[in-house]
Formats: sequence, structure tokens, C-alpha cells
Amino acid sequence: MKTAKELAQDLLRQADIQINGSRPWDMQVYDERLFCRALKEGSLGLGEAYMDGWWDAPALDEFFTRLLAADIYEQVTGNWKTKLWKLGQIICNWQSPSRAAQVGEHHYDLGNDLFEAMLDRRLTYTCAYWPNASNLDEAQEAKLDLVCRKLGLQPGQTVLDIGCGWGSFAKFAAERYQAKVVGITISKEQVELGNQLCAGLPVQIIFQDYREISGEYDHIVSLGMFEHVGFKNYRTYFRVAAKHLKPTGLFLLQTIGVNISERANDPWFGKYIFPNYALPSPTQIAKAIEHLFVLEDWHNFGTDYHKTLMAWYANFEAHWEKLRPRYGDRFYRMWKYYLMASAGSFRARKNQLWQIVLSKRGVPGGYTAVR
Repeated sequence: MKTAKELAQDLLRQADIQINGSRPWDMQVYDERLFCRALKEGSLGLGEAYMDGWWDAPALDEFFTRLLAADIYEQVTGNWKTKLWKLGQIICNWQSPSRAAQVGEHHYDLGNDLFEAMLDRRLTYTCAYWPNASNLDEAQEAKLDLVCRKLGLQPGQTVLDIGCGWGSFAKFAAERYQAKVVGITISKEQVELGNQLCAGLPVQIIFQDYREISGEYDHIVSLGMFEHVGFKNYRTYFRVAAKHLKPTGLFLLQTIGVNISERANDPWFGKYIFPNYALPSPTQIAKAIEHLFVLEDWHNFGTDYHKTLMAWYANFEAHWEKLRPRYGDRFYRMWKYYLMASAGSFRARKNQLWQIVLSKRGVPGGYTAVR
């Protein structure tokens, strides 16, 4: 019978990863209890072992790129706790109204100093658009402008921003396109800072769940919020958007997505980074918009997310010594693991980034795609 280390070697060999090898993506093991832990607990055990300092890799993003491209995660199903976690997500509605604010409290309220250090100058916590950009600030402005151009945004029009973050889109749309924007978020920290950053502009940022929206808007945008909706609520989400969008308006949805429909998230990410998150598939989105919207455009620029995440990590690393007294070394390893594992998932093309343009009745004469 093979030892846990031998079984791990067999799995990693499929991804061309060596244990204690000399290449940047090779796994450096500091505690050999890692092998039993990872094989028994799957991704949760692997991630927690990293946080505990049991292993590392110089190029952690490339380690995950190879691991995910070789479908290693699918071969390690985890123990009964992992399976119970997944079953609970299938049975329960973990994104119900009573639980909606949990991700805000756990993740987005961590501290504005953390996000100010990591993100661009506008605090845009979604994938940037890099085709003609040379740095993160330019790439994020290019993405915000892309959204406005896809909407055909005109001065004086009203826009609802579902999941507005710190108001980066709202501020950009008000300044550059003279739009009026209402943004909603389930993060109290984002509400406070976002309203400060948008002071003097026709922008209002409020603490509100998407199921409590009121009013009617020329356009609706949602950038990086749909990942918190959950498969049991997709239909409700699109019904709400359709209800509050004017008949001639457009709804632009930006979301991370996956290639195959899932009903359970990764347990490490769900426990430590984004409670109750869920990544949609094309099938799940298409089914949820039936009889509500016409699909006008579907734009995938997921490979730009690898570059965005690596830029975030570079900023995080550069500012870590100032952040360290507040957050501590275990947080550092957790946050690095989050950013690098995410970057690897996009580079391996396991995760995608979609901008989807929807209309209620179809654009007369057809919609002209904008890139």
C-alpha cells in the first residue's frame, strides 16, 4: 500500500509538480503531515496547511495553474466533513435575506486600509480591462469606461449599481458621463467611505440587499456582486433587475463564472474568504433570464483577471509591512493564498470573467457589441 506522500507524488506528477523540486512551481514541504491532511480534507486541508506554514511554492500562482489544469482537485474529494459542507449548500439557501450581510461583515468590512493598499486609486474590486493599459489604474478606468460605453450611457440618465463597492463605477459614471447613480452594498464600511469619495456628485450609496430595491432606472449595472447571489436565488435576482429597469434600458452584468454548473463552492474559499459565495455557469444564467431578458452580448475576458490579481498581490506585498501590525502573519498567508489560487484558476481557464448585456425587449435594429 502506498504512503500518503507517494499518493500525493502520483497526483502532483500529473500536473508536472515535484515535491521539494527546484522549479518555481514545485511544492516545498516543511511538514510531512501535509500529505495526510490534504488527501483527507481536500482543498480545505491544503489551504489550512498553507496558512499553518506547512508548505509553499515560490510561484504559487503557477502551482495552482498546473494543479487546476490537471484536474487534481476533482480526484481528491475530501472526507465526510467536506461532503457534508457541500450537501448543506445544495439543500439550504445560504444566500437568503437573513444571511445576505455575512459576506460584507466577513470580507468587505475587513478594513479599508487593506483595500486602499491593494486596489487601484478608485478602489475598483473587480477585474480590470488590460488590452490597452500599462498599469492597474489605467486598466480599471478602461473597464469602467467599457461598461459606460456598452450601456450607451448619456448625461442625466439614472443608473442602479447593484453591489457598488466603494463607488468606483458610480463616481466614474457621474464624473465622466454626467449620470445619476444609486449604489447598493451590504458592506457598512463601503457605504461610509463610498459616500465620502462621491461627495458633491449625484451619487447615493446605501446599505441594502438587492431584494429591497425600489424605483426605476434607465440602466442597471452589477459588477462582481452576482457571485454572492447563489443558485437558488438567480431567478429572483433577475426578476428584481427586470422589475426596476425601464423598458428601453440595458442591464450589464459582470461576474466570475465557471465552465460546468455547480451547486457547492470550494470549502476553503467559503470558510476564509467569501462566505456563501457561488459561481454561476452559462447554463444557470441562461435559464434564469428566460422570459425576462434578451441576451444582447456576452464578452469573456477572464485571462485579464490573472493579470489583475497579480497586480493586487504586488500592491499587497509592497504595503504589507504597514498592514502587518493590524492583520498579522497568518492573515498574510491566507490573503496570499486567496490571491494566488484565484490567479491560477483564471490562468488555467477554470474560471471565467463575463460581461453580459441584457435588454428587456431586444434593442431595435440590434445591439452593436463594444470592446
